[in-house]
Amino acid sequence: MSDSKLTVEVVSPEKRVWSGEATSVSARTVEGDIGILPHHIPLLGVLVPGLVTVHAVDGSTPDFNMAGGFISVNNNRVSILGEETAK
Repeated sequence: MSDSKLTVEVVSPEKRVWSGEATSVSARTVEGDIGILPHHIPLLGVLVPGLVTVHAVDGSTPDFNMAGGFISVNNNRVSILGEETAK
């Protein structure tokens, strides 16, 4: 993996919803909206209900409507743990 990419995993209690490489991730936390780019400082945040958008390296932008959960960022790895709701 290049240093200019993020490894992203979106996981629900039942299954892995999405995983792959991305250039950025945006999400809404209790602290406000955040954007994650490569080399972001380590972070552990609480997600509030809202949209999580992944800007994948293949050009796609999968959106996940999350009911809440957690986001963890460390060493260009982003883990999003939460319950996805119907769009």
